[in-house]
Amino acid sequence: AAGMFLRLLSDMQWRAAHLKWRRMTSSQRSTSTTAEPHPVSLPAQAQVVICGGGIMGTSVAYHLSKMGWKDIVLLEQGRLAAGTTRFCAGIVSTARPVSIELKMAHYSNKLYQQLEQETGVQTGYMKTGSISLAQTQDRLISLKRIASSLNVMGIPCEIISPKKVVQLHPLINIHDLVGAMYVPEDALVSSANVSLALATAASRNGVQIHERTSVSHVTVQKGRVTGVETDRGRIQCEYFVNCAGQWAYELGHSGEEPVHIPLHACEHFYILTHPLTEPLSSSLPTVVDPDGRIYIRNWQGGILSGGFEKNPKPLFTEGRNQLEIQNLQEDWDHFGPLLSALLRRMPGLEALQIMQLVNCPESFTPDMRCIMGESPTARGYFVLAGMNSAGISYGGGAGKYLAEWMVNGYPSENVWSLDLKRFGTLQSSRTFLRHRVMEVMPLMCDLKVPRWDFQTGRQLRTSPLYDRLDAQGARWMEKHGFERVKYFVPPGNDLLDLDHSKTFYKPDWFDIVGSEVKCCKEAVCVIDMSSFTKFEISSTGDQALESLQYLFSNDLDVPVGHVVHTGMLNEKGGYENDCSIARLSKRSFFMISPTDQQVHCWAWLKNRLPDDSNLVMEDVTWKYTALNLIGPRAVDVLSELSYAPMTAEHFPSLFCKEMSVGYANGIRVMSITHTGEPGFVLYIPIEYALHVYNEVMNMGQKYGIRNAGYYALRSLRIEKFFAFWGQDLDAFTTPMECGREFQVKLEKGMQFVGQEALLEQKQNGVYKRFTMFILEDHDTDMDLWPWWGEPIFRNGRYVGKTTSSAYSYTLERHVCLGFVHHFDEKTGEELVVTTDFINQGEYEIDIAGQRFQAKAKLYPFSSLFTQRRRKDEVELSGYQRE
Repeated sequence: AAGMFLRLLSDMQWRAAHLKWRRMTSSQRSTSTTAEPHPVSLPAQAQVVICGGGIMGTSVAYHLSKMGWKDIVLLEQGRLAAGTTRFCAGIVSTARPVSIELKMAHYSNKLYQQLEQETGVQTGYMKTGSISLAQTQDRLISLKRIASSLNVMGIPCEIISPKKVVQLHPLINIHDLVGAMYVPEDALVSSANVSLALATAASRNGVQIHERTSVSHVTVQKGRVTGVETDRGRIQCEYFVNCAGQWAYELGHSGEEPVHIPLHACEHFYILTHPLTEPLSSSLPTVVDPDGRIYIRNWQGGILSGGFEKNPKPLFTEGRNQLEIQNLQEDWDHFGPLLSALLRRMPGLEALQIMQLVNCPESFTPDMRCIMGESPTARGYFVLAGMNSAGISYGGGAGKYLAEWMVNGYPSENVWSLDLKRFGTLQSSRTFLRHRVMEVMPLMCDLKVPRWDFQTGRQLRTSPLYDRLDAQGARWMEKHGFERVKYFVPPGNDLLDLDHSKTFYKPDWFDIVGSEVKCCKEAVCVIDMSSFTKFEISSTGDQALESLQYLFSNDLDVPVGHVVHTGMLNEKGGYENDCSIARLSKRSFFMISPTDQQVHCWAWLKNRLPDDSNLVMEDVTWKYTALNLIGPRAVDVLSELSYAPMTAEHFPSLFCKEMSVGYANGIRVMSITHTGEPGFVLYIPIEYALHVYNEVMNMGQKYGIRNAGYYALRSLRIEKFFAFWGQDLDAFTTPMECGREFQVKLEKGMQFVGQEALLEQKQNGVYKRFTMFILEDHDTDMDLWPWWGEPIFRNGRYVGKTTSSAYSYTLERHVCLGFVHHFDEKTGEELVVTTDFINQGEYEIDIAGQRFQAKAKLYPFSSLFTQRRRKDEVELSGYQRE
């Protein structure tokens, strides 16, 4: 009876808000407010059609209309806010470890705060604050890292003692706590009402909203969206936005040209209780206990508490489900561990009467980050879905960024970590998604230390050498579905300890990677880099050269056999890709890009290359195994295997040549290692991969050859100040800001994308500079390590964040790379960053609230490291780029 009562109560509240929204928009729609309205006919055409009337769809409609787009139709298959939004717990939390998610949540909080005043719709906004609890020191470190990011963004936040927790929330049991993080400006809202408020504002701005209208599929012609088919007729449109939540996957696959949106629903449980004898104050902070896997908020004098269990229940794997989400079946046995955790944290609730166990579906993605952006296969098809149970926190900010993307062609922040194009088709397997979300949901609460890896959906894309390397002690990580070696465990090491090494401090693999780096410096190492994206672009005439000259910033009109480092820039001069291009012949080019560029780069080029049958682009990633031979003896190994001289006079730096290696022909050998160390990369047709690898390893024995992994590569490239795309470089970073002017030919005789922006920067200066920091007073054995995202302080003032970090085994110190900004002390305005500004500052790197002194270096710097290894004698001198 209690469950039935609550269902009726929540239905009545939602219906009341929904009815109020109808009344407020009835003057525009001419519909009755007392009965189900007669459908207003759909328009025959619109600029934008949005599918989904939850928090995401209404937020996109709201922000598009605010930016001046008016010809917008929002379609909802049921009633507004009747999907997952309706059952959302309503917690708006900015305590996020990923910078872009933090910014989205912060914007959402500010938006919801003023939304009621703007629209007249009550949103239930209440600034309660939140307390994140730590039962372990590692958990407290992770909270301190988040707190550092919040503080430099100007979001009030403090690390507090267990005693302070009790002062803020008297019902919390603190006996097992070591500390907590308090964010006083976090809030609670009614999610459905926020959605209806956004719909109200959008409707006033001219957006047409049609409920009970289902989209069957989206029509695409010549790679562009042309219209939407619904159960009430067709709408021609230029843009389509898939905000269909848990239905987004099916909708993406419904058209002739499928759009892959990798998400999967899981059951999500929370309880609602009757009011306490002494009802809880509505301003009591929300409590998040990640080690207990639960969250707790006040709800009408009682509590609402749910969590993320270790054994989640995926659902709807077989396909489409009901139009409006009803409360799914109760499962008290399944919720038992979370209920026990709640009673341990709040023992005073033992006698409290539970009103209902709510069970509703939530959508999760393969990497726990939401999905936004334009489809790589259908221009004008945008997606915003897969919120991983944080829809209300991200709703405002995500809608804003997607609207900016549609109107301006790009959002105002770097959203690559959320971009749909970070995934390929391989992540759309329903089996993969089902298994992955069963891992993802518990990870919402699990402690995520640096360099952790997913365990499900592995061994999907592998090099032909996978089994051979695995048998030699390889330890694997995954990038874009591709297995890559982290390091090799020598015989006799405790494999179990290394596999479960999780720490913010010095890791167990430290000495292993150190020995691989030493071998790269003194002898020769082999790293399998087959995962790199590889394209071939060719033409019958000069079309390939002319197109690439326009799309890339460096001069590609070089002699055949030369390799060019270049950026693929956008109109603002930012890096859409950073790659190496070899000229194979007058009319053929071989392009090497980062692993996660496979979908993004292909889409970028496809959309910009001329539609010419004489110009061909082919993805040959799978055709070639790549072996990186790094070290001073690499030249000896290759010389003996190929019977060809490989010295600098015969095989200069940045050169590419097809050669025989062992018995195998057609090996593309490039004098480049992506680390600054001497060596070569061999691009081997896959059928020869095992043969060439065996030949290299056999021949290399007398030169001390060994296998190495990406951790060694990372250490080498960071100590040589090499920036990597996706970590250091992004669409908001230009060559001028990271010392790469020499990779740009502003005077190459023809225009290229981004040229005007770079000329402007050259004249006016840059507002951030890529900088290397060498930690001075940091104890590698005892202190917390820097990993990435640490705040940088100059003369005590915040100036930026690190983008990547590694221990330099050569310098015997930690090296961080990051961007330094210059903010006006009074106004906060960004000023030009000069060389003097960088060089004249005293720097500190903040690691989880503790600051370490650092010495700053600019790129390019003189670099060949002297052989003296004592820290006080380390010098940087005479660096030549590879």
